[in-house]
Amino acid sequence: MRELPPALAAKQATANKTKRIGGGAAPVVSKPLLTEADGVDGSTMKMIEGAAAKAGGASASTSTSLTIRGRAPSAGSGAGAGGRAGAGTAQRELPGSSLVRKNNAAAQQIKPTWHPPWKLMRVISGHLGWVRALAVEPGNQWFCTGAGDRTVKIWDLASGNLRLTLTGHISTVRGLAVSPRHPYLFSCGEDKMVKCWDLESNRVIRHYHGHLSGVYSLALHPTLDVLITSGRDGVARVWDMRTRTNVMVLSGHQGTVSSVVAQEADPQVITGSMDSTVRLWDLAAGKSMAVLTHHKKSVRALTTHPKEFTFASGSAGSIKQWKCPEGAFMQNFEGFGGIVNTLSVNEDDVLFSGGLCFSLLV
Repeated sequence: MRELPPALAAKQATANKTKRIGGGAAPVVSKPLLTEADGVDGSTMKMIEGAAAKAGGASASTSTSLTIRGRAPSAGSGAGAGGRAGAGTAQRELPGSSLVRKNNAAAQQIKPTWHPPWKLMRVISGHLGWVRALAVEPGNQWFCTGAGDRTVKIWDLASGNLRLTLTGHISTVRGLAVSPRHPYLFSCGEDKMVKCWDLESNRVIRHYHGHLSGVYSLALHPTLDVLITSGRDGVARVWDMRTRTNVMVLSGHQGTVSSVVAQEADPQVITGSMDSTVRLWDLAAGKSMAVLTHHKKSVRALTTHPKEFTFASGSAGSIKQWKCPEGAFMQNFEGFGGIVNTLSVNEDDVLFSGGLCFSLLV
């Protein structure tokens, strides 16, 4: 291989003659690759194409996203070929070179949007026991509260004045929900009762019987006329809102189901339990799609994002965010060291957590 093939030697001689015209450098015109018709065998053509590819890769190496961190070339290295030789020597003399990214903008931490701090507007009193449940009417005209005094009170949202008191439960009211499509208010309590109140006549029109112990949480499906309740018997029950039929029992938790939320897309039902797990349910099949076991203590609160396809869960000293529909873990929220009893998120991406904090004074 010391001598070029005759056809290649002739083409190279012709190219050298046309390089310089009138003593100046002429542009080099790209020529098509050699073919077997030029008298070059297949192995020689592969060697020529490989050398051209290596040369092209060397020229394009300066545009890669990874560079070698090291000392700059010495001051004595000259320009041109001498400069390149000096740079190569400096690179070879590097004791420990590492690969780093040129652009670190993508790795920068995203700063949260600043929101003005909240301030207390009004303190409303009227219940004779702990307030355990609260729900706001979709039109933002009034809100309702349920407490340990076994009553449900309806308040004017603008003025905070008491509008109405509903009585009928014989134990603490633990859950409330206002239907956005019907004039109904649903309540549940530790008396194992689930009630449907007609807001036009302010009386109970339906009872949902089936839970074996106290009912701690309830949720309305956003598109279907079904109601989901959960409680101390360790199951979530799906009710037909009209016929009061218990159409489905979602069983699988090993402890009290303290929180349940519903959404339009799968998973349509999400439950959190005192067994430290969160379950995602396939409502059509009547069984769980996934079981999330990241929490170490009882899961007491759940909330879904109004715009994103995500939800958050809270337990003692831990708030976690998950991605639907597979339930992939996204992140932890730090800064709350107590027992999280409630969670809520608004459209401005502000997550609210409420609970019980303990402090020790020494």
